[in-house]
Amino acid sequence: MPLTVVKSSGEIVPFDRAKVIAGLYAATTGRSVSDESLQQMANSVEDAVRMNGSEVSTAVVGLTVLDELRLVDDVSYLRFASVYKNFDAAADFHRELELMEKSVPHDGANG
Repeated sequence: MPLTVVKSSGEIVPFDRAKVIAGLYAATTGRSVSDESLQQMANSVEDAVRMNGSEVSTAVVGLTVLDELRLVDDVSYLRFASVYKNFDAAADFHRELELMEKSVPHDGANG
């Protein structure tokens, strides 16, 4: 069954895995995240959003990408979050860091 995405404008478009990979690539540029990891994350995102049915919102896709990045690399997560959540001040980064520390135990492996 085809997967479609409902944009904030209400427009319905086909799910585009390439867009997910492009967002992941932009967030992980310069970080030690392999192309294989990007492909695996994109697969996980697609699988997870499919669990919500054949039609999902862009918000669900974005939050799912954030969940994947959080597991792989803290800096990449913050980069994506800064664009996705429209950060416009240093306080936004500080708030997101506090949320990260509360939600995921830090074992030193993520950055």
